[in-house]
Amino acid sequence: MPTRSRKVRRMRGSRTHGYGQVGQHRHSGKQGGHGQAGLHKHKWSWTVKFEPDHFGRDPFRPPRQTRPSRWINVGDLDALASGRAGKTGEIDLAAMGVKKLLGSGNIVSGPYRVRVGSFTKRAQAKIEAAGGKIL
Repeated sequence: MPTRSRKVRRMRGSRTHGYGQVGQHRHSGKQGGHGQAGLHKHKWSWTVKFEPDHFGRDPFRPPRQTRPSRWINVGDLDALASGRAGKTGEIDLAAMGVKKLLGSGNIVSGPYRVRVGSFTKRAQAKIEAAGGKIL
């Protein structure tokens, strides 16, 4: 049974292999432009079939960045009070940018009057046990 030879075999010796003048099968004019050119124009059917999400907005939104909450423990008050408490024994943590007072550690020095936005029950109990007060 005779078999048809493949096109490349039939074209041997024909110089341009069926692509017209020399150079017509070269460069980007053959493919309809470089790379992704024409995806919204003459390559639209390709876009619809193979890359339907190419156009349109990207639904990804990065997660919101949260700033670390500034807090301090009761045990750190002695070190802070050495220079800031003065004669009144008052420490203004809110002015220092501290948001919350936590209850870890113990107060060794005298009683303190602490001004802070929020605090734990344990921190309040330790300060009041030392004779201080949370304002």
